[in-house]
Amino acid sequence: MKPIWIVDDDQSIRFVLEKALLREGLPTRSFTNPREVLAALATATDEDGPQILVSDIRMPGGSGLDLLEAVKEKLPGLPVIIMTAFSDLDSAVSAFQGGAFEYLPKPFDLPKAVELIRRAVEESQREEIAEERMDVAPEMLGQAPAMQDVFRAIGRLSQSNVTVMITGESGSGKELVARALHKHSPRANGPFIAINTAAIPKDLLESELFGHERGAFTGAQTMRRGRFEQADGGTLFLDEIGDMPFDLQTRLLRVLSDGHFYRVGGHNAVKSNVRVIAATHQDLEQCVKDGHFREDLYHRLNVIRLRLPALRERREDVFMLTRHFLQQSAKQLGVEPKRIADAALQQLSTFSFPGNVRQLENICHWLTVMAPAQVIEAKDLPPEVLATVPDAFRVASVPSESALGHTQARDVPQTEALAFVSASLASPADGVWPTTTATSGHWEAGLEVEALALLASGQTDVWDVLTRRFESKLIQTALVNTRGRRIEAAQKLGIGRNTITRKIQELGLE
Repeated sequence: MKPIWIVDDDQSIRFVLEKALLREGLPTRSFTNPREVLAALATATDEDGPQILVSDIRMPGGSGLDLLEAVKEKLPGLPVIIMTAFSDLDSAVSAFQGGAFEYLPKPFDLPKAVELIRRAVEESQREEIAEERMDVAPEMLGQAPAMQDVFRAIGRLSQSNVTVMITGESGSGKELVARALHKHSPRANGPFIAINTAAIPKDLLESELFGHERGAFTGAQTMRRGRFEQADGGTLFLDEIGDMPFDLQTRLLRVLSDGHFYRVGGHNAVKSNVRVIAATHQDLEQCVKDGHFREDLYHRLNVIRLRLPALRERREDVFMLTRHFLQQSAKQLGVEPKRIADAALQQLSTFSFPGNVRQLENICHWLTVMAPAQVIEAKDLPPEVLATVPDAFRVASVPSESALGHTQARDVPQTEALAFVSASLASPADGVWPTTTATSGHWEAGLEVEALALLASGQTDVWDVLTRRFESKLIQTALVNTRGRRIEAAQKLGIGRNTITRKIQELGLE
């Protein structure tokens, strides 16, 4: 692991931090002023460079804020913690505006300082992994099984020119799928032309699609090529095809049948070699039944269908997408990319996202502008996320016997769910967690419900109460698993043996 760089002209501060961090298994390297740091950075490699920089703000021979600015130019992703005995507003604001990970006023509590540094290390390591993934990430992101199915379908269609229909809710990324289909097809060197048929007035849509001759209508002073001609040799993406006017559907069917069409006001047939990919958020089968969409056109377009899942169906992708969009937003705005805490990510992943991936992208843009610190906490999330309690938290599903004898899920009122979750979070008499419970796999939901109950009761130490219960249960479970062997339990939990010993004492688990 790369070392923690400590910069302070006070030898006692350096000594105390070095010893505390070494006890936690974190290597360190110390400097007395910013000049030494910049000289070391000039010759540092990726292996011996800093994992975290912890710097005083006022030192002889340089300012910690100037050092922060210089370091961020060279290593923009490096978390920097600014320490100072001068706890004033200007210093705090300057530190955060300069991209500091956190602001640590002196004198500080040593365990809390070490915990802050460890949190910065963990965040740094997560960001390194995320950046590595994004460096090799394709034009679409997704680890959920539903998205993997989409990727496999794109791969199977990579050498085909077949017509494809993409279905999915608004904002789910249908155009990205269409672009991927084009990029990995034999037509990749040809143009990709996209048109949203719902966004163009009916009177203009025909001209947009097929072009017009000079004088075809008032204002048509020159001949204009339509999207079909522009896409010749490539791909034409017809978004929201379900909103296409019925009379234009007939013309589209004719083009799909033989590749010929007429410009508006024209008399000579135009030949176009175009692959058509259509998309819609509507139920086209129902539109056909209602007489709003031609059945023959539906079958012509629906040769291969790809269903794109809603974001709420692929919640495991929220983490990756959030970090990706935060990086994108920062690049667009020309600012330092913000990091997001695990608690904020967890809460964000439980949001229903009615606007799907597009809404998540907008939220990330909002957070880049509005979040007050470099690390986004749960409380910094936008009002629409904080104001909603996910469906999973409103009710708990417990098994009940139906009249047919099959186990089914039934909804439990929220008050009963609160009691149920409270009981499930309580310490069992024998100190052993059950391996399966009614909330198995949904402990985050249970935690949120319990937190809501405690907050609603007016309790002011919710953080300490739940943290102690969580840590107690985690350590107890690990000790049961290792038959009381502390060192082995610490290794399995990923913490130091001194940490588990201290926690056992603090939590009264002796």
